[in-house]
Amino acid sequence: MSKKSIITIFLSTILGLPLWGGQHYYAFLKGDTLRMGNNYMERTMLWNNGTPVTISLTDKLCGKIIPAQGKEPDFSIVKGIPTAATFTVNEIPTNGIHASYLQATVACTIGSLSIERRYRIYADCPAIACDTYLKGQVELNQNKDDNRSNADRKNIEHTADMTTGVKTPTIDRLQLSGNHWRARTVEFFDYTDWNDNLVTERTWLPYRRNTYRGNLLFAHDVATRQGFFFLKEAPCSSTQLHYNGSDFVADFSDFMVVGLGIASDDVKPDSWTRVYGCVTGVYTGDEQEALTALRLYQKQLRHHTAAQDEMIMLNTWGDRSQDAKIDEAFCLAELDRAARLGVTLFQLDDGWQSGKSPNSKTAGGSFKDIWKNADYWTPNPTKFPHGLKRIVEKGKKLGIRIGLWFNPSIQNDFADWQKDAQVIIGLYKEYGICCFKIDGLQIPTKTAEQNLRRLFDTVLAQTNHEVIFNLDATAGRRGGYHYMNEYGNIFLENRYTDWGNYYPYRTLRNLWMLSRYVPAEKMQIEFLNKWRNADKYSTTDPFAPARYSFDYLFAITLAAQPLAWMEASNLPEEAYATATLLKEYQPLQLQFHQGIILPIGEEPSGRSWTGFQSIVSDTQGYLIIYREDNDIAKRTIDTWLPEGKKVTFTPLMGNGKKFVAEVGVQGKVSFELNDKNSFTLYQYQVKP
Repeated sequence: MSKKSIITIFLSTILGLPLWGGQHYYAFLKGDTLRMGNNYMERTMLWNNGTPVTISLTDKLCGKIIPAQGKEPDFSIVKGIPTAATFTVNEIPTNGIHASYLQATVACTIGSLSIERRYRIYADCPAIACDTYLKGQVELNQNKDDNRSNADRKNIEHTADMTTGVKTPTIDRLQLSGNHWRARTVEFFDYTDWNDNLVTERTWLPYRRNTYRGNLLFAHDVATRQGFFFLKEAPCSSTQLHYNGSDFVADFSDFMVVGLGIASDDVKPDSWTRVYGCVTGVYTGDEQEALTALRLYQKQLRHHTAAQDEMIMLNTWGDRSQDAKIDEAFCLAELDRAARLGVTLFQLDDGWQSGKSPNSKTAGGSFKDIWKNADYWTPNPTKFPHGLKRIVEKGKKLGIRIGLWFNPSIQNDFADWQKDAQVIIGLYKEYGICCFKIDGLQIPTKTAEQNLRRLFDTVLAQTNHEVIFNLDATAGRRGGYHYMNEYGNIFLENRYTDWGNYYPYRTLRNLWMLSRYVPAEKMQIEFLNKWRNADKYSTTDPFAPARYSFDYLFAITLAAQPLAWMEASNLPEEAYATATLLKEYQPLQLQFHQGIILPIGEEPSGRSWTGFQSIVSDTQGYLIIYREDNDIAKRTIDTWLPEGKKVTFTPLMGNGKKFVAEVGVQGKVSFELNDKNSFTLYQYQVKP
């Protein structure tokens, strides 16, 4: 049966349900059963007096149901009898950033604690998110027993010994049936100034009660090929608030999301406190179906537009002059070179402002008590005697947007967030600047997190949602890869030839590893001036930047948002030949990023064949193929293309040739590139 037929059958079963604004999402309570869903999935729960218990997940595309045998509530934090239970449904229209969604709110009170579970149901993905808010008073169990080693528990001789008795506050829970679940958890690492291994995976078979770390859990029933995922919407495990060592608990086929990110005193009697969120998605099949389900959800959080989200950025900080050079004359000259190179956004980093940061080339800068200097965030009058007016005007003339670096005032949990917000709003109103790199964040408390969100939300509300933030992930306790994603993209890493730590294949590897689980189009990936600091690398180092073409260095960023991490004025004349590639890329950028981008081939190692695939539809998309430094001119690699189909590959950038191939098992296709460290971006078409 075709997917279209299955959708039609399921739609016929929900006739008479409200279609909110013409969208196919719904949520309703009938008797003791709560149902919510869309054309892709349904989650069915027992009402349980306002503390729902999931009894099934339905994959509508395949007409399959994952039954549950829940006895405990999905969300559990305190014992007691729930009262004052209510159920409300509201449509939240798009604000230009997120997609429209249906908000189904389940509320109740248990003792002195009020709980609201606000489910987000989007029309176009097989996943339902849930944000939980608390108000009142609560004493939280820190559950340290859950994370003790099983080696410290007694041996099992009787069935009574199997009862652990550990009470765990859960963000969400699926109490399923079946003995053949296979699971994978994925943990992520940011503060990339210190980390260069950003993803770790653990595959396991659920058995007795154990704990696991990560933002993602995929579980697959080997017997039925049905699966689900949990996405914990929170910072990386190592930087979460009040982290007790785990994000998931599994006890045979009972799967729980844990770690609320709050302490008891974070819950206030007169205001709502949001805990870490959870997304539950379904799929039937294998890895591609699982990753597609996840990515369809991620794409709902922020519409990807050419005007805001697409950028080929030039930021001069990568050449380590810090704030020494930045002034009006320097920026005007950089704009001319940026236009020549094909850059679409020029960002002024630290140094444009009157205040001096601790990153200044000269001593005496600080981020402490920024607001003791009311002019801290005004353009430096010595460096920019006309403000930023001439920079912005020249940028408009050249078709280049202007962006700025900004460091919110971190002391006292961002207590000055309103002042910070008004600075950004003022720069937007005066100069039309819409892109701000947010640096220096530290989120040590729930209050800090709440105030930071207030800053971002206020800016967006007062700028018609036109501002985008580049959220720096290089240091500190920040949002990571799965939190605050609606506000912009991720500035992934600082790498410098000055320190000899920029290796192109390692940058490509970080993007490749993350892109399986994080939208590549939401990350800024750097390429550097390969002619600088050749003496910082061994003359025999095969992976030194100077050994690559400038074209190739740019090409490793194509699946993401390219960041020219350099001063254009330091580039030699030969570098501008790469402008041809940048200008070829510009009209393709949005098309490529609108697809579901997944890694293909081998993990980048400096010696591999690797790449990315952008799946635009069942019949078309794009591939970027990289041949790293190896002696194999023709290589068969695994893709996400359908087995047995004939596919036409047409090169749009790089050194490859047009060809037609029949796709083998596991998407295998042979590609040929004659030169080491070369690439091709293909458009592909699957033949009927």
